[in-house]
Amino acid sequence: QVQLVESGGGSVQAGGSLRLSCAVSGKSLRNACMGWFRQAPGKEREGVASIVNDDRTTYAASVKGRFTIPKDNAKKTLYLQMNSLKPEDTAMYICAAGFYCVAGRISPVDFAYWGQGTQVAVSS
Repeated sequence: QVQLVESGGGSVQAGGSLRLSCAVSGKSLRNACMGWFRQAPGKEREGVASIVNDDRTTYAASVKGRFTIPKDNAKKTLYLQMNSLKPEDTAMYICAAGFYCVAGRISPVDFAYWGQGTQVAVSS
């Protein structure tokens, strides 16, 4: 079984930065693919970024160039570094893990394990 616990959310002004963390327990990250999703009130869940087992990354167009998704296998932790934040980035950010992902996409069908989420609020 895999458990995911997110942290690092909070409130920030537009233009600021936040780093989210997702601590993984239960299995090694070495063969896992992982991703970040977000969901704003009244909106569909949106894929933000993913990283597969050979460290190839994929980003949503809305965050490309501003967000990165580094992973520390030794610490069993996934991060989401968010820079140049905008009010439209406000959402619950949710970490996900799987073992059968397709590189080049950020699809919820690839992920079997989900965290509870951490809230990010960006004010203008």
